[in-house]
Amino acid sequence: MESSQYDAWAAIYDSVYSYVREDIPFYVDEAKAANGPVLELGCGTGRVAIPIAKAGLHIVGLDFSHAMLDVARKKVTALGGLDNLALVYGDMTDFSVGEMDEVDGKFGLVIIPFRGFQSLLSVEDEIKTLANIKRRLAPGGRLVFNIFVPDVQMMAQDSDVPYHFRDVIDPDTGARYVLWNQTEYDCYSQVMNIRTTVEELNESGTVARKLYRDFQLRNIFRWEMHHLLVSCGFQVEDVFGDFSRSDFDETSAEMVWVASPVK
Repeated sequence: MESSQYDAWAAIYDSVYSYVREDIPFYVDEAKAANGPVLELGCGTGRVAIPIAKAGLHIVGLDFSHAMLDVARKKVTALGGLDNLALVYGDMTDFSVGEMDEVDGKFGLVIIPFRGFQSLLSVEDEIKTLANIKRRLAPGGRLVFNIFVPDVQMMAQDSDVPYHFRDVIDPDTGARYVLWNQTEYDCYSQVMNIRTTVEELNESGTVARKLYRDFQLRNIFRWEMHHLLVSCGFQVEDVFGDFSRSDFDETSAEMVWVASPVK
């Protein structure tokens, strides 16, 4: 069984990233407006896919981590099942790998929430993924995804020094965490090697356990992403600066892209 860099995150992912919720209504609205079923690439634990399915839309969630998909399936089982949600193992760079090739039909919408596109660590993999998406979009279909604006301070940080990222309280469980990041940036490949230290606190505020999780993301700049989409046969319909659909400008920390294949 092939492993993923996100397997080690599965057991704590929903709790540590419980603060990431503002994108869910945005993607649910996009799914409601789509002319056809939805495909989510990098669906992970079903953080976005399950709310879309609960809204009554048909969705396929694909992920390259068996461990993350196992968590998603347990959540679906706890809800009593969702017949309109299929969770499949697969590689967004090559739909012939895994179970995606068994999924028939095309999609009115493909989404890649929460920096999933940035888990592709080379331009070659980005191009392969966009080609896969284009082949699976129905006429009139759209691609919607979000990535962060590259942070110069993060790129310049000393990789040996952890910095405080944020405190998190899981609203569902009350679990408390302090998150620290260390980042080593490769200017040539634009890949960030990130170590997140997760400190879980007990009721007295003492660290009950400390976890280390490593992952990689690739920085993508605004016009780089624009030209990549265009060169792969997409037209850019919108670039928003947040999930309220504000205009993207120099103050934006997020890039929310909406694109469609060139007719």
